[in-house]
Amino acid sequence: MNLNVNEIFYSLQGEGGRQGEASIFIRLSNCNLKCDFCDTDYSEGKEMNPEQILEAIKLFPCQWIVWTGGEPALQLTGEILLFFKKQGYLQAIESNGHRQLPDLLDYIAISPKGLHTEYARKINPEVDEVRLPVKKDMKIPPIETFPMAKHYFLSPVFSTDEQSTHTNIRYCVNYIKNHPEWRLSVQMHKLIGIA
Repeated sequence: MNLNVNEIFYSLQGEGGRQGEASIFIRLSNCNLKCDFCDTDYSEGKEMNPEQILEAIKLFPCQWIVWTGGEPALQLTGEILLFFKKQGYLQAIESNGHRQLPDLLDYIAISPKGLHTEYARKINPEVDEVRLPVKKDMKIPPIETFPMAKHYFLSPVFSTDEQSTHTNIRYCVNYIKNHPEWRLSVQMHKLIGIA
Protein backbone atom coordinates (compact mmCIF):
# COMPACT_ATOMS: atom_id res chain seq x y z
CA MET A 1 0.00 0.00 0.00
CA ASN A 2 2.96 2.36 -0.42
CA LEU A 3 2.52 5.45 -2.56
CA ASN A 4 5.15 7.43 -4.45
CA VAL A 5 4.45 10.93 -3.10
CA ASN A 6 5.82 13.99 -4.87
CA GLU A 7 4.68 16.49 -2.23
CA ILE A 8 2.12 17.19 0.48
CA PHE A 9 0.97 20.75 1.11
CA TYR A 10 -1.92 22.68 2.66
CA SER A 11 -3.60 25.45 0.69
CA LEU A 12 -6.88 26.55 -0.87
CA GLN A 13 -8.41 24.74 -3.81
CA GLY A 14 -7.50 27.10 -6.62
CA GLU A 15 -10.00 26.16 -9.32
CA GLY A 16 -13.21 24.35 -10.19
CA GLY A 17 -16.31 23.62 -8.13
CA ARG A 18 -14.48 23.58 -4.78
CA GLN A 19 -12.53 26.78 -5.43
CA GLY A 20 -11.52 28.62 -2.27
CA GLU A 21 -11.92 25.66 0.12
CA ALA A 22 -9.05 24.75 2.44
CA SER A 23 -7.59 21.44 1.29
CA ILE A 24 -4.67 19.10 1.95
CA PHE A 25 -3.03 18.32 -1.39
CA ILE A 26 -1.26 15.00 -1.79
CA ARG A 27 0.54 15.06 -5.12
CA LEU A 28 1.45 11.60 -6.38
CA SER A 29 4.33 11.04 -8.80
CA ASN A 30 4.14 9.94 -12.45
CA CYS A 31 1.62 10.45 -15.22
CA ASN A 32 0.43 8.52 -18.26
CA LEU A 33 0.33 11.69 -20.41
CA LYS A 34 2.91 14.27 -21.41
CA CYS A 35 1.01 17.52 -21.92
CA ASP A 36 3.06 20.39 -23.31
CA PHE A 37 1.38 22.90 -20.99
CA CYS A 38 1.75 20.92 -17.75
CA ASP A 39 2.92 23.18 -14.92
CA THR A 40 3.81 20.44 -12.44
CA ASP A 41 7.06 18.60 -11.87
CA TYR A 42 5.72 15.24 -10.72
CA SER A 43 8.68 13.08 -11.79
CA GLU A 44 10.31 12.75 -8.36
CA GLY A 45 8.77 11.16 -5.31
CA LYS A 46 9.26 9.63 -1.91
CA GLU A 47 7.75 6.27 -1.00
CA MET A 48 5.29 6.62 1.87
CA ASN A 49 2.73 4.30 3.41
CA PRO A 50 -0.72 5.55 4.51
CA GLU A 51 0.35 5.80 8.17
CA GLN A 52 3.27 8.07 7.23
CA ILE A 53 1.01 10.23 5.08
CA LEU A 54 -1.54 10.43 7.92
CA GLU A 55 1.21 11.58 10.30
CA ALA A 56 2.20 14.31 7.83
CA ILE A 57 -1.34 15.65 7.32
CA LYS A 58 -2.55 15.50 10.96
CA LEU A 59 -1.03 18.95 11.49
CA PHE A 60 -3.60 20.58 9.20
CA PRO A 61 -7.02 21.64 10.62
CA CYS A 62 -8.91 20.43 7.56
CA GLN A 63 -10.75 17.25 6.57
CA TRP A 64 -10.47 17.55 2.76
CA ILE A 65 -7.75 15.61 0.97
CA VAL A 66 -7.18 16.31 -2.72
CA TRP A 67 -5.34 13.49 -4.51
CA THR A 68 -3.56 15.07 -7.44
CA GLY A 69 -0.52 14.49 -9.63
CA GLY A 70 0.78 13.63 -12.14
CA GLU A 71 -2.03 11.13 -12.45
CA PRO A 72 -3.17 9.86 -9.04
CA ALA A 73 -5.23 7.03 -10.53
CA LEU A 74 -1.98 5.26 -11.45
CA GLN A 75 -1.42 4.54 -7.73
CA LEU A 76 -4.57 5.22 -5.74
CA THR A 77 -6.65 2.22 -4.63
CA GLY A 78 -9.91 1.70 -2.79
CA GLU A 79 -7.95 0.26 0.12
CA ILE A 80 -5.99 3.50 0.53
CA LEU A 81 -9.14 5.62 0.25
CA LEU A 82 -10.84 3.46 2.88
CA PHE A 83 -7.91 3.98 5.27
CA PHE A 84 -8.31 7.78 5.13
CA LYS A 85 -12.11 7.63 5.14
CA LYS A 86 -11.93 5.71 8.44
CA GLN A 87 -9.81 8.59 9.79
CA GLY A 88 -12.67 11.01 8.98
CA TYR A 89 -11.29 12.56 5.80
CA LEU A 90 -13.29 13.61 2.75
CA GLN A 91 -11.39 12.86 -0.46
CA ALA A 92 -11.35 14.52 -3.85
CA ILE A 93 -9.33 13.56 -6.91
CA GLU A 94 -8.00 15.54 -9.85
CA SER A 95 -7.53 13.07 -12.69
CA ASN A 96 -7.16 13.09 -16.47
CA GLY A 97 -10.00 10.55 -16.52
CA HIS A 98 -8.16 7.93 -18.56
CA ARG A 99 -8.31 5.26 -15.86
CA GLN A 100 -11.16 3.82 -13.87
CA LEU A 101 -11.30 5.69 -10.58
CA PRO A 102 -11.73 3.81 -7.30
CA ASP A 103 -14.92 4.04 -5.23
CA LEU A 104 -15.17 6.03 -1.98
CA LEU A 105 -14.23 9.38 -3.53
CA ASP A 106 -16.34 12.30 -2.29
CA TYR A 107 -15.56 14.59 -5.25
CA ILE A 108 -14.26 13.72 -8.72
CA ALA A 109 -12.74 16.36 -10.98
CA ILE A 110 -11.50 15.12 -14.31
CA SER A 111 -9.48 17.11 -16.75
CA PRO A 112 -9.37 15.29 -20.10
CA LYS A 113 -6.52 16.43 -22.28
CA GLY A 114 -6.33 17.17 -25.98
CA LEU A 115 -7.85 14.61 -28.31
CA HIS A 116 -8.38 12.10 -25.52
CA THR A 117 -11.74 13.41 -24.27
CA GLU A 118 -13.74 10.54 -25.79
CA TYR A 119 -12.03 8.04 -23.48
CA ALA A 120 -13.03 9.86 -20.32
CA ARG A 121 -16.78 9.31 -20.83
CA LYS A 122 -16.36 5.59 -21.48
CA ILE A 123 -14.11 5.01 -18.47
CA ASN A 124 -15.74 7.33 -15.90
CA PRO A 125 -19.26 8.09 -17.16
CA GLU A 126 -20.32 10.27 -14.19
CA VAL A 127 -18.18 12.77 -12.23
CA ASP A 128 -18.64 15.94 -10.18
CA GLU A 129 -16.82 18.23 -12.57
CA VAL A 130 -15.14 18.32 -15.93
CA ARG A 131 -12.36 20.91 -16.08
CA LEU A 132 -10.95 21.30 -19.58
CA PRO A 133 -7.60 23.11 -20.04
CA VAL A 134 -7.93 25.44 -23.03
CA LYS A 135 -5.50 27.34 -25.24
CA LYS A 136 -6.47 29.89 -27.90
CA ASP A 137 -8.02 28.39 -31.03
CA MET A 138 -8.28 24.94 -29.46
CA LYS A 139 -11.17 22.94 -30.86
CA ILE A 140 -13.43 22.28 -27.88
CA PRO A 141 -15.40 19.04 -28.27
CA PRO A 142 -19.20 19.14 -27.79
CA ILE A 143 -20.16 18.92 -24.12
CA GLU A 144 -22.04 15.66 -24.79
CA THR A 145 -18.72 13.88 -25.45
CA PHE A 146 -17.66 14.37 -21.81
CA PRO A 147 -18.82 12.44 -18.76
CA MET A 148 -22.06 13.51 -17.09
CA ALA A 149 -21.09 16.16 -14.52
CA LYS A 150 -22.58 18.68 -12.13
CA HIS A 151 -20.13 21.32 -13.39
CA TYR A 152 -18.43 21.92 -16.74
CA PHE A 153 -15.48 24.32 -16.62
CA LEU A 154 -13.14 25.75 -19.22
CA SER A 155 -9.77 26.48 -17.62
CA PRO A 156 -7.51 28.85 -19.58
CA VAL A 157 -3.94 27.55 -19.74
CA PHE A 158 -1.55 29.85 -17.89
CA SER A 159 1.71 30.57 -19.70
CA THR A 160 5.03 32.13 -18.71
CA ASP A 161 4.09 34.72 -21.33
CA GLU A 162 1.45 36.96 -19.73
CA GLN A 163 0.03 37.96 -23.13
CA SER A 164 -0.60 34.30 -24.04
CA THR A 165 -2.39 33.78 -20.72
CA HIS A 166 -4.68 36.77 -21.37
CA THR A 167 -5.32 35.52 -24.91
CA ASN A 168 -6.31 32.10 -23.55
CA ILE A 169 -8.64 33.72 -20.99
CA ARG A 170 -10.33 35.87 -23.65
CA TYR A 171 -10.76 32.82 -25.88
CA CYS A 172 -12.51 30.94 -23.05
CA VAL A 173 -14.71 33.93 -22.16
CA ASN A 174 -15.88 34.34 -25.77
CA TYR A 175 -16.48 30.60 -26.13
CA ILE A 176 -18.58 30.48 -22.96
CA LYS A 177 -20.66 33.46 -24.13
CA ASN A 178 -21.61 31.36 -27.16
CA HIS A 179 -21.82 28.07 -25.21
CA PRO A 180 -23.30 28.99 -21.80
CA GLU A 181 -23.43 25.35 -20.69
CA TRP A 182 -19.76 25.87 -19.78
CA ARG A 183 -18.40 28.02 -16.92
CA LEU A 184 -15.03 29.73 -16.49
CA SER A 185 -12.50 28.41 -13.96
CA VAL A 186 -9.41 30.59 -13.72
CA GLN A 187 -6.53 29.25 -11.62
CA MET A 188 -7.03 31.59 -8.64
CA HIS A 189 -3.97 30.21 -6.84
CA LYS A 190 -1.75 31.51 -9.65
CA LEU A 191 -3.43 34.91 -9.66
CA ILE A 192 -3.02 35.48 -5.92
CA GLY A 193 0.35 33.73 -5.62
CA ILE A 194 -0.36 30.80 -3.32
CA ALA A 195 0.74 27.17 -3.63
